[in-house]
Amino acid sequence: MNRTRVLVVSVLAALGVVVPAPAGAAPACATAWGSLPEVVGQAGPGDDRVYDVRAGQHACFDRVVVDVAEVSGLDSWSVRYVPVAREDGSGAAVPLRGGAVLQVTLGAVAHDAEGRATYAPADRREVVDVRGWSTLRQVAWLGSFEGRSDIGIGTRARLPFRVWVLEGRSGSGHDVRLVIDVAHRW
Repeated sequence: MNRTRVLVVSVLAALGVVVPAPAGAAPACATAWGSLPEVVGQAGPGDDRVYDVRAGQHACFDRVVVDVAEVSGLDSWSVRYVPVAREDGSGAAVPLRGGAVLQVTLGAVAHDAEGRATYAPADRREVVDVRGWSTLRQVAWLGSFEGRSDIGIGTRARLPFRVWVLEGRSGSGHDVRLVIDVAHRW
């Protein structure tokens, strides 16, 4: 960068004017996230209903979203790194690709009041295709048992993550989304 451009950019920055980064520049991806468990409530039994699990890629993180039809209020969930993911009910180990495993437990079921499935992925071990992604290596459905549902997320390494609930309305009732963002790096 020549001296004149440096001076102009410095003056504009001092005035609070945002100067776009040159094309091809990597985004700033600093986070204040950590890798310790994030827990709300006791992740105990609930009657809300899981109806989808999906994922997305962003510049600084990969995201898993659990769509939940809210019946009484999604008020309990837990997301934590574990040595191995475990199936809901049986406790059987579920190996996942990657250097670390996040287990997501939420107080929501995957069936309605009549016992009909509200979420039944075609392939429990590959809920969404995350091949080639920066951070996510595998997303698996671990099951729904006694008022709770579990999802296993294989990640490249133990990386910072954040969890939050996004309220919203779909066309058929009040829905919420449990959002898990896993950073690409520390």
